[in-house]
Amino acid sequence: MKQAVAMLLAIVAWGLGAARAEEGVPHAFDLRKDAQAAREKNGVVLVMFSGASCSYCERVLNEFLIPMSRNADYQSKLVFRRVETFSARELKDFQGRKMSHGKFAGKSGVRMVPSVMVLDGEGRRLAKPLVGLTTVDYYGYYLDQAINQGLEKARAPGPGVVALP
Repeated sequence: MKQAVAMLLAIVAWGLGAARAEEGVPHAFDLRKDAQAAREKNGVVLVMFSGASCSYCERVLNEFLIPMSRNADYQSKLVFRRVETFSARELKDFQGRKMSHGKFAGKSGVRMVPSVMVLDGEGRRLAKPLVGLTTVDYYGYYLDQAINQGLEKARAPGPGVVALP
């Protein structure tokens, strides 16, 4: 009986964890629309590439990305999305082309999970991707560095554009 209750609690906890992750960092469905939403807030798209049974991915989601996605400061400048690297789940890329999450991850050059990328409205990398989870103590710092670098590049005036004071 104790084993059955423990198993039931484990299943419920697993299900709640998945629901919590989807709530904070939704799966990518239409990156073109996400890019438009990022442009409207003068921000960028943060994409986490994860794997189905990747404990490091869960850690990055639960300890960093989900809390960030609930923070008003990050909400004002980022659109958070998640791509399941080995999934057949369908999405539209930044150009509106339909493909699987797995194919998009491959086209993005993802070879290891978790990988976090800061992307502009065209899907171009704006900062060096964070690959793996090396040091939890410094991960938040590296993540903020990548976000700030991405925002700086995205907000920089392009050729022929004059920055106003």
